[in-house]
Amino acid sequence: MDTAARPYRSVLYIPGSKERALEKAKGLAVDAIIFDLEDAVAVDEKVNARKLLAETLSAGGYGQRAQIVRLNGMDTEWGAEDLATIMEIGPQAVLLPKVESAEQVAAVAAKLDAHPACAGTHIWAMMETSRGILNALAIAGAPRMAGFVIGTNDLAKELNCRFRADRLPMQSALQTCLMAARAAGIVCIDGVYNSFKDEEGLKAECEQGRDLGMDGKTLIHPAQVAVTNAAFAPSEAEIELARRQIAAFEAAEAEGQGVAVVDGKIVENLHIVTAKATLAKAEAIEALG
Repeated sequence: MDTAARPYRSVLYIPGSKERALEKAKGLAVDAIIFDLEDAVAVDEKVNARKLLAETLSAGGYGQRAQIVRLNGMDTEWGAEDLATIMEIGPQAVLLPKVESAEQVAAVAAKLDAHPACAGTHIWAMMETSRGILNALAIAGAPRMAGFVIGTNDLAKELNCRFRADRLPMQSALQTCLMAARAAGIVCIDGVYNSFKDEEGLKAECEQGRDLGMDGKTLIHPAQVAVTNAAFAPSEAEIELARRQIAAFEAAEAEGQGVAVVDGKIVENLHIVTAKATLAKAEAIEALG
């Protein structure tokens, strides 16, 4: 699969300590899984969770789903051993919590550089503190950085802001992370929607995230997958428009013209770049099955 077009519509958190949940995730229609060793794992289960997760990922069975392991912070008593254990299996990616500086990322990248199994391992960053958001551009450009996951719950707690359906208090942080990610050419995933039984509320928040430009959304429950996948996938109308734009522009070019007109709107090369990206994403989603 073209990694540039790889979908990240639905990114589901799975506790690394729950064997049944780890097995069930193999059959879910998610684009990516965050195997969590941090918040979702109780203190007395931390050691066993990292061993179970390493064994589970080594055994495979997750198909083309992107696999990301969220470690405990390197400033905790578990973080260093989490990383050491997971590095042995050469993970696709590790997710660092509460990243606040590029130096934090670089320190982990140096350890990955020194391990022969981790040549292809990427680093993702949880963006969930004020300092982290303000340093987003530097973090996005750190070594091995491949994606941001916005931790809206932790950020709301630090900001002392109210939860609103329109997420007005979050807009500055969401857009700052998104712009930094785009500047660095990495993925940006929206935060979770806490009311997992509220399908209409989830749909509205997904639509907002898609309108902003997010690549997808983190999820806390499998019941949220279908809504999220639909919201972040190109619609049939968008796919059809992309095809017509490309055809019209190619016809215009053949006649020596630099622009085309589709549905009464000017179509330039920049629109064709977007149209081709839309089709590539649709093809990548279809390839996932």
